[in-house]
Amino acid sequence: MKRVLSLMLVASGAMLGATVALPSLAADAQPRPKVDAAKGEQLFANGDASRNIISCASCHGPGGNSAGAANPKLAGQHPDYIYKQLANFKVKEGAKTPERVNAVMNVNVAGLTDEDMRNISAYLGAQTLKPAVAKSKDTVELGQRIFRAGIASKGVPACASCHSPNGAGIPSQYPRVGGQFGEYTEAQLVAFRSGARHNNVPMAQIANKMTDAEIKAVADYIAGLR
Repeated sequence: MKRVLSLMLVASGAMLGATVALPSLAADAQPRPKVDAAKGEQLFANGDASRNIISCASCHGPGGNSAGAANPKLAGQHPDYIYKQLANFKVKEGAKTPERVNAVMNVNVAGLTDEDMRNISAYLGAQTLKPAVAKSKDTVELGQRIFRAGIASKGVPACASCHSPNGAGIPSQYPRVGGQFGEYTEAQLVAFRSGARHNNVPMAQIANKMTDAEIKAVADYIAGLR
């Protein structure tokens, strides 16, 4: 869940339920950089030994369909979100640490150019997600209630208000969460709550209001969304 959330990898979304007012794009719009999904596929699948970039598929699986919850599924994720998370893993000029910390990702993205990140993101966005499944029948009611309606008594908004009723998210605004490993989503919410992940303030504020049981329930429910 996220109001502007990711897990990765990673991500790298929020649920404030408000309509985002976008500025007029007619006069100020900048042309989007051209992307080459074929180059993104090659880099994702094979890496680039000359730049110490390991194959992304070695952790995230062929086509971005990871086989284990330690690494998130990336197939079908909105390219803008993937790009943002990759950029957050890099150390910005003048900064001492990256916005998002993960030892493996921080090292691997260091050699990526902006073009590389956009190409990889475009490739992954075009892949078909092989969704995870919800595992707990005992918590489905609680998870569904939080996802659809939030927790009014705590000021927790409905996850669906940003991530959409089926967890598909909104391109360029909120990431796809449906079909992600429940364990990964749970880990990211816990990381937001503890401050270990701090690249999305609204998600940290939301997660900070949730108990372990609430996080686990909604994360498992999200895994079953299609």
